[in-house]
Amino acid sequence: MKLHFSITAAEELRERRGGSYVLYSVCLEGFLLGKARYSQLRRWDAQLRRLFGSAVPAFPPKFYLVMTKSMADERRSQLEQYLQNVTLDSNITNSDVFIGFFRKLQQDTFKIQTQRAFLDVYLADGSNIRLDIQTSDTAERVLEVASCKMGLSRELIKYFSLFFFQDHDDGALSVVKKVADFELPYVSLQSMKELHCKLGIRKWYMDPSLDTLLMDCRASLNLLYMQAVQEVKRNWVRPTEGQMQELEFLQKNANKAKFLELIREMQFYGYVRLDPCICDYPEEGCSADIHVGNNEINCCIELPTKQTKEVSFKIKRLRCWQVTFLGATKDGEDDTLELRFEYNDSGTWQWITLYTKQAFLLSSCLKKMISEQMMKAAKKGQEMEIKMPESTKNSEKSSIQQKQVVHSGFISRKRFLVRPNEEDCVFEKIREEDL
Repeated sequence: MKLHFSITAAEELRERRGGSYVLYSVCLEGFLLGKARYSQLRRWDAQLRRLFGSAVPAFPPKFYLVMTKSMADERRSQLEQYLQNVTLDSNITNSDVFIGFFRKLQQDTFKIQTQRAFLDVYLADGSNIRLDIQTSDTAERVLEVASCKMGLSRELIKYFSLFFFQDHDDGALSVVKKVADFELPYVSLQSMKELHCKLGIRKWYMDPSLDTLLMDCRASLNLLYMQAVQEVKRNWVRPTEGQMQELEFLQKNANKAKFLELIREMQFYGYVRLDPCICDYPEEGCSADIHVGNNEINCCIELPTKQTKEVSFKIKRLRCWQVTFLGATKDGEDDTLELRFEYNDSGTWQWITLYTKQAFLLSSCLKKMISEQMMKAAKKGQEMEIKMPESTKNSEKSSIQQKQVVHSGFISRKRFLVRPNEEDCVFEKIREEDL
């Protein structure tokens, strides 16, 4: 699936010998990853093309004449689309050429050489693990080292990920972004100093039933338990009064397995809670508390009348979405992001907009939920084929294919997008065309 690459700025600089060149600010999920010249990206494309041939998308052509402003804007847009499209192939994103390029880009941009360093990775209960790493270690490598230190089984690492998060004075927790596997956590932390972010490990799946796959490993059980306890304390989960008493009893007796078994029945367990934001549903200017997980976006909306309305937007009714960067707010302090999604409400398709600085995180959650749905459907199809008697396979084949076509149709319809006013955007929309 595509990564949320964007090019937010193109700065024209002078060469020492009198010429000029453009330096592009390459961002991942809204945060600066590094700055690169067209020539650097072109050489990188050539390396990828030697390895992967036609699997590499078309690279923006070189101009031999002086670029006009419209040509420069077109190139920036084309480079942005190229970076998004090149990440569609996991063989490319897992290659040494891909990882090596962005490793060097991050280190060169923030002037951090490869050397030994200590990195703190925080757990959900506030404790931390201090890791002895190299500044050039990727998130994938850092997660492996942390997992080894915790005793987490290697085959279970894929259910966890590294995240940047913020602890607020009022006890609230904001998940800023998921760290990409090829990203350098040590370097990213240095570049995000002003946000006072911490690096933490959290589970990375949206289907709460997947907890059952991690219960037999002591380390994964502890990680799930710590996260569940903290989510109750931070009001991410909504237990009833009776359920809360049961949870407190199980926590007091350190019965972690039973605690997790009970909490899976509670509202919003396993969801990601976003910071309060603004939405245009059912009307403009409504404030909303958003929980995303278990195949829904749940919004507790405060209407202008001060009444509250809880709305569940089911993923199966969502056709497409896009993230747009709207520029700085009026006070100039924060960047404004929006996530718009097209939703089927009682047979009518309509666009719904959420104005949230966590738009990229929300988009990642949506992609994760759809990915889990696809894996579950594929597994179910395989099981049906194995268990089905030979005599009934042909009779059932058409119905199975029909189900697959419906699912594929849902995915392919995500390519139909309505563009908002181009003048409102600093850069092209991040499209989920790959889904």
